[in-house]
Amino acid sequence: MEPNGSSTAAGLPSPGDLILQQRKDALQAAGTQAAGDGSLWSQLSNNPFFTAGFGLAGLGAGLSFAQKGFRHGAALLRRRMLVDVEISIKDDSYPWFLHWMTLYQQSQLNTARSATSRTGFMESLLQRMTPGMRHLSIQTQKVEHANGAMHTHFALVPGPGKHILRYKNAFIFVNRMRESKSQDLQTGRPWETITLTTLYSHRHIFEELFTEAHAYAARSQEGKTTIYNSWGTEWRPFGHPRRKRPLESVILDEGVKERIVADVQDFVGSGKWYYDRGIPYRRGYLLYGPPGTGKSSFIQALAGELDYDIAILNLSERGLTDDRLNHLLTIVPNRTLVLLEDVDAAFSNRRTQTDSDGYRGANVTFSGLLNALDGVASAEERILFLTTNHVERLDEALVRPGRVDMTVRLGEVSRYQVGCLWDRFYGEIDTTGSHRRILLDRLHELGLIENENGEKADRTKNISAAALQGLFLYNKENMEGAIAMAEALTYSVHDEVD
Repeated sequence: MEPNGSSTAAGLPSPGDLILQQRKDALQAAGTQAAGDGSLWSQLSNNPFFTAGFGLAGLGAGLSFAQKGFRHGAALLRRRMLVDVEISIKDDSYPWFLHWMTLYQQSQLNTARSATSRTGFMESLLQRMTPGMRHLSIQTQKVEHANGAMHTHFALVPGPGKHILRYKNAFIFVNRMRESKSQDLQTGRPWETITLTTLYSHRHIFEELFTEAHAYAARSQEGKTTIYNSWGTEWRPFGHPRRKRPLESVILDEGVKERIVADVQDFVGSGKWYYDRGIPYRRGYLLYGPPGTGKSSFIQALAGELDYDIAILNLSERGLTDDRLNHLLTIVPNRTLVLLEDVDAAFSNRRTQTDSDGYRGANVTFSGLLNALDGVASAEERILFLTTNHVERLDEALVRPGRVDMTVRLGEVSRYQVGCLWDRFYGEIDTTGSHRRILLDRLHELGLIENENGEKADRTKNISAAALQGLFLYNKENMEGAIAMAEALTYSVHDEVD
């Protein structure tokens, strides 16, 4: 029995102790709940669903910011370390680069194939690791040999896609892109670009690369004349480049060829003289005469002599307008002669003829032609040749000085031309010149050429250089046959044009 009157088993708490302990636990729980009810952050932080969602959202935002930062950093690094060069299909260097890359890669592969036999193992391994083209396109070209035979050549050029090029110890990434949805309205070809990328520290190799590519293109055009034709609002090569025609192969009357060539060469070398005096730097020539007298042939030979190309413009072309004519004459390729053939027919035919569908072909006016030749907006640094068979049909305004600076008549074959043509065809076998004299006398008897004194029996009978050359071509290495058939030239005579 305890003193306070309670009795418990030995070692067990009394009922009073239990009640006191329960009151302490209740007061502690009430204090904790009161403190929790007063702090929202404490409630949220103690909520496991909230903490998990907030953590995921923060992680996503962090990754997004990191991704954007990486992209911006990569772009900044690219701008700092890399350099790009873009070539469009309209640029002249586009085919130059494709041709150069084909030849360069081929030479690199040939070097790699022979590296094993000529070098050590490591150097051979490095050579074989030279990047090669994986996406190829075929390009077919027809090459004309000196004897006139044609040879078809197939070349594998870099196709659309990405390539790696190693040039002078620098790696260049080549990306040829083709836009299938964007096409040239005139040709129907898809729009293409080539982008070259390399380290910024190697940017100087681009100039060396394009210089080398241009040199390759220039070597492939050596000894050839490119003929340009108008295509829409631009000039494009017409067919394949032609072998240059020797100037001595065109036989004109004595002194005529030399006079024109000397004048053109003087003009080409007088650019500063024209500019210093404020004179428009352009020159015009009119060649007229009967058909077959060598007008077009001489212009082609002159272009070869000057190492120029030829741009042919047909004034009767359907759809040609004054604006387009003026534009074409202002964008003529460098070192190119402009040729307007049969200029008299362009306006005479249009005055008298109309197409069956009621649509007149060309829309070039005579005043538009005059303005294009020497108007305010006309081009400079230009050499223009006009040809016609009927000079009497040309308006005086067209042939006045400033538009036409030299007028030359290429007429009937003279005694001098016959002798020169004979020497060109039979000079090696007619060493004494006896057959040459026989032919000259025979043609004089037929009234086709003058005698040694310049006297001619019939001034109405004339033959062209083309007819005489045709006779010699028919009798190659047969002098007697050419003399015997000389009378046949009387059937191809034409009246002299005064």
